[in-house]
Amino acid sequence: MSASVNYPEEFAGFAVLDTKDWNKPKYITYKPKTFGDHDIDIEIECCGLCGSDIMTAMGGDGWGEIKLPQVVGHEIIGKVVKVGPKVSLHKIGDRVGLGAQAFGCLSCRRCKEDNEQYCKDSVTTYDGVYPDGYVSQGGYASHVRAHEHFCFAIPDAIKSTEAASLCCAGLTVYSPLKRYISTDLPNGEKPKVAILGLGGLGHLAVQIAAALGAEAYVFSRTDAKKEQALQLGAKRFVATGTKGWAAEYFDQFDLILNCAISLSGLDLGSFLSILKVQGRFVSVGLPAAEEKLAISPFTFFSNGSSLCSSNLGSRKEMLDLLELCVKHNIRPWVEEIPISEEGCNTALTRAWKGDVRYRFVFTEFHKAFGTGK
Repeated sequence: MSASVNYPEEFAGFAVLDTKDWNKPKYITYKPKTFGDHDIDIEIECCGLCGSDIMTAMGGDGWGEIKLPQVVGHEIIGKVVKVGPKVSLHKIGDRVGLGAQAFGCLSCRRCKEDNEQYCKDSVTTYDGVYPDGYVSQGGYASHVRAHEHFCFAIPDAIKSTEAASLCCAGLTVYSPLKRYISTDLPNGEKPKVAILGLGGLGHLAVQIAAALGAEAYVFSRTDAKKEQALQLGAKRFVATGTKGWAAEYFDQFDLILNCAISLSGLDLGSFLSILKVQGRFVSVGLPAAEEKLAISPFTFFSNGSSLCSSNLGSRKEMLDLLELCVKHNIRPWVEEIPISEEGCNTALTRAWKGDVRYRFVFTEFHKAFGTGK
């Protein structure tokens, strides 16, 4: 389908209309949110597919109730085509990215301390609710409207299709790696990071951890992805299906970053045992809402380890990440698919089956929506 959207009165996008058809978005037009003084409009060039898109689109089978119709997508790259009267960070014509957060109060303690992703008034790029009740719509669309603070200038050295996945997947793993990797270790020792799962998040985590000066070890149930892990810069690959694997790595890791979408079947006790004293197990992969984690407090006693999570990252961290990616040539592995009803169905279905290495990026937005003129 190709049409010419009536911008700026309306945006167009591919929306989930029914959670039973979560992988079959349909073309719709819709009114954008009221334009704010600090808002910018982005004419979208490409948008990555994040696992969050699937879990949201699934509704009750994923992360819970969804506000329909819903245009998902929050790994957005495009051109600024409109700016509010108080915008100072961007100008018309700039190439920018937008991740999973489109708004925050910017006045609370969390926002002022570069933790705006934890702002209680945060609005997600899609399926969020603004103070006036407007439901946010995401990036499988002709345009997106967001607060300037949550949009980021993309360096010329990074292609749009490679920058897209950095806006969510890249930032999601960079934030905990940057915050919790200590390079101030005795005797010049390098910090060791265990990365659980080599997928959309994990393949970026390996590259970023190495660039931050850590030794990255990839842990996966089988050795099917061993060659790719080493190619990405992993120090070693560990197949956890091998008997006795945990004993070999006892007390070696400063940080475990769980990038797997599910904790089901995970031997958490064994993983915590490979942490050094007061090491952290940080989970950035989010399973379905119904999945629960059962654990005894005694599991943590032997080394004083902690179990925690991390959400997205700050603007400062995103800008630092982009600089790091340019310096160390960090890039996601992507497969491009033209945006359309058929393209959305193909990519969402394949991603749910794990049939991607390692991120899908939707392209040809100008053709689909009649934009780019």
